[in-house]
Amino acid sequence: MNTTEQKNSIFTLRSMIFTAIMAAIICVCAPFSIPVPGLLVPISLATFAVYLAGGVLGAKRGALAVLVYILIGAVGLPVFSGFSGGLAKLFGVTGGYIIGYIPCALLSGLIFERVKKAWALPLGMAAGTAACYIFGTAWFLVSTTLAAGQPLTGAAVAAAVMNCVVPFLVGDAIKIAAATSVTLPLKSELDRIINGSGKKAQ
Repeated sequence: MNTTEQKNSIFTLRSMIFTAIMAAIICVCAPFSIPVPGLLVPISLATFAVYLAGGVLGAKRGALAVLVYILIGAVGLPVFSGFSGGLAKLFGVTGGYIIGYIPCALLSGLIFERVKKAWALPLGMAAGTAACYIFGTAWFLVSTTLAAGQPLTGAAVAAAVMNCVVPFLVGDAIKIAAATSVTLPLKSELDRIINGSGKKAQ
């Protein structure tokens, strides 16, 4: 493996260490959630940690950190919302959001990596949030409407959006702003440590 390949690899020792640390941060943040009366989906700190994973580590490492977190929860450790864990949670009504954290982290880092401008970071996080909403809402419909043998109508989709997306827009916007403010001063320094390089976003 040449020097350039080593710098870009997600499997270098430094890269794996920081990926593991970020997975641990997600595990710490994600269980803390606030149930919303009348809704099946709680407000969670998980997305804030996922934004950090993609923004600070980059697309590949961030997505890998999220995957590690999901696997930790899948084996039963209480790292999902409400200090729950296990495959039952992944296949429950909110399981689509947990899987959606992977494209969320990926897009949060990818757009910033490609554009290399500070304004691209919240844009990537917003795109990642949209992907998470799509996965989460789609699975919510599968596990509620379709599982109950009900037809997938426009009214059912609208109700799912009102339950799974609309109540969380403001909160996620706040988390994106907070994650951006934390990521920007950290990323260049972390890139320098992992890759031996790193430039500030303009």
